[in-house]
Amino acid sequence: MPKVHNRDDVPAPRPLWTAGRNRCSSATPGSSERSDSYGVQNYTWETLLSGHIGDTHVPGSEPEGGYDPPAMNPRVRLNVWSGPRNVSTALMYAFAQRSDARVVDEPLYAHYLRVTGADHPGRDLVLAAQENDGEKVVEREILGPCDRPLVMFKQMAHHLVALDRSFLSKTTNVLLTRDPEEMLTSLVANIPEPTLRDTGYAAQTEILAHLVHLGRKPVVLVAHRILQDPEGVLRKLCERVDIAFDPAMLTWTPGARPEDGVWAPFWYANVHRSSGFQEYVRKAARVPERLRPLLATCREHYARLVEHAD
Repeated sequence: MPKVHNRDDVPAPRPLWTAGRNRCSSATPGSSERSDSYGVQNYTWETLLSGHIGDTHVPGSEPEGGYDPPAMNPRVRLNVWSGPRNVSTALMYAFAQRSDARVVDEPLYAHYLRVTGADHPGRDLVLAAQENDGEKVVEREILGPCDRPLVMFKQMAHHLVALDRSFLSKTTNVLLTRDPEEMLTSLVANIPEPTLRDTGYAAQTEILAHLVHLGRKPVVLVAHRILQDPEGVLRKLCERVDIAFDPAMLTWTPGARPEDGVWAPFWYANVHRSSGFQEYVRKAARVPERLRPLLATCREHYARLVEHAD
């Protein structure tokens, strides 16, 4: 393991613009604004001192006099409201390949954990790394400035709890769902006794109803359809959200990314081994008998979502 420099070994940095591809807020390491969704704490001080992560500029290594990337109001603020185990991280990686985009990994996760008390893998890490106040996340990050015209927020639908949903009228919203039987057989590896809340299905149908009430026609994506035809589905998605399709979205370099949340070691092993959307293969595993009632309820919500899918 590489040596991690103590903060005392490093000169006090200037206020930083955000590390990695997610430059949609500013933060200073160790400050009250520290947030995993800002990307800074994912890097060791040794990495920060090196001045680069792959081909990505690292804050604090800019030329003398500093560098201030222009802040702007993104033309498209894209929330993708998913449930767990729905290829949402692969979709985030796809958007991260675009030169016109920034991506943000589950910015409301710590808020959700604080409000609900949910016991998830890495709970303490998430609470320590991210802003816990969802209202601040909405104001400063989801509706805040960014240095690219497109910012994609990978969201878990059930994280949208105890918050005023009026901000949804100011964003473009997509729902990403998956066959409940396939999703549950995957989810139990991380959450052995999931509840309906953990699956996100009920939260997704609530968001769908809210958007329809606003007069919106949200895009609904189905996970296995993305895997069966990545280019076709992504082309149609880009058309629906009024952005150009970029072929770069179809492949990426295997491994972790700077945008990953601190929970990545618990959830992202498969996508870290991938270099693109994996070929769809129907899962043979069956949902445990004890979870069959939950499966039945999830299927009801899934059916409502799929009615709105293209």
